Amino acid sequence: MNWEQLLSLKRFGDTQKRERIAQDETRLGFDVDFDRIIFSSAFRSLQDKTQVIPLSETDFVHTRLTHSLEVSVVGRTLGRRVGKVLLERYPNLATLGYTFNDFGAIVAAASVTHDIGNPPFGHSGEKAIGEYFKTGNGAKYKTQLSKNEYQDLIDFEGNANGFKILTESREGVSGGLRLSYATLGAFLKYPKESLPKKPTTHIADKKYGVFQSEKKEFLDVAKDLGMLQKSTIAISFHRHPLAYLVEAADDICYTIIDFEDGINLGLIEEEFALEYMIKLVKDTIDSKKYHSLKHKTDRVSYLRALAIGVLINEAVTIFLANEEAILEGAFEKSLLEKCKYEAQINDILKISFDKIYKSKEVVEKEVAGYRIIADLLDVFVTALNNKFDGNASNFDDLVLNLLPEEYKTESVQLYDRIMQVCSYVSRISDSYAIRMHKKLTGNIS
Repeated sequence: MNWEQLLSLKRFGDTQKRERIAQDETRLGFDVDFDRIIFSSAFRSLQDKTQVIPLSETDFVHTRLTHSLEVSVVGRTLGRRVGKVLLERYPNLATLGYTFNDFGAIVAAASVTHDIGNPPFGHSGEKAIGEYFKTGNGAKYKTQLSKNEYQDLIDFEGNANGFKILTESREGVSGGLRLSYATLGAFLKYPKESLPKKPTTHIADKKYGVFQSEKKEFLDVAKDLGMLQKSTIAISFHRHPLAYLVEAADDICYTIIDFEDGINLGLIEEEFALEYMIKLVKDTIDSKKYHSLKHKTDRVSYLRALAIGVLINEAVTIFLANEEAILEGAFEKSLLEKCKYEAQINDILKISFDKIYKSKEVVEKEVAGYRIIADLLDVFVTALNNKFDGNASNFDDLVLNLLPEEYKTESVQLYDRIMQVCSYVSRISDSYAIRMHKKLTGNIS
């Protein structure tokens, strides 16, 4: 892969190449990507979607929105620092008009969208959709779908749904948000379809990132960017290099900031937790300053800032040292898996898993989320299919009045109709899902 091609400003619908040197310096092409995302309805819904603690009664914990914004800030720094060195390595990029800010803008835009396809109730929302089609009432559709289509449903993936949101055309709207192909490429952490499942140990095969419904759009993006194809049997490509930085930004934030949430909520004892944080920042901490801080939140914030800085430095160093291998598709791990603090990171993640992700408050809300999502899917999928078959009941007609027009597909393909419902359910917020569930189950109090 080569950087000139990877930094493509092309958008869906373009008929000619966009030159970087011709861009308005006051609002660069890649900056437009970030702006369009921020103003999108899909991004706004993240303000009421679970990051760690579902429907928390405090105003401290992070939502998907605040998490995404923080990831974008870290991503921008990673992109700029990497871009500064790459411009020295490849002077032709500067001649073409590219700056280190372009790298930062691409990574920031891809980072701020990294969770845009996640359903309500956190990662349990993805699992709830999958379980509905694997063992719930949706299992009856298996024989009517192709293997790949059915795999999309039983392993419903927020990353693939995110690509759908960013690229899906509707009547009068072509190419979704019409983001640059460079940003779309950086967004694709898992540039493959759902089958075969985990064909290799390569980090890019850990999950999948493209539904069957967006194969054409994905192939268009991959071809334009010159992404390397991994398989001729299935749709599978090596990552856009900047996807490693997007992944690192997310890994840094959820490792450190979820841990911070757990400490401030009292789920993790401060003395126990700070010991692990200090191990991560032992080379950069100012002990005098740390011990002068009187309040727990200040001490945690100080260590959090240092930890993020340490891991940013590590990610940049590892990326630049392995840039050639990354361009060749030969770098098989995430950046943080290669860093010298891997043991400390794993310790923090283990504590977070035991004390936060498995806490009673989280598990109770996830259980409720499973039932809510399954019921919403069942009602809407049944109503839409009955309408298509001409067997809609009065209840089905009423239910479909609650479904926004853009999701009432008249496609003859069952897969398309089901995916439209999944897309709708995945985009609504936690609170709205609860309110909708109450209405559909007759609880109008």
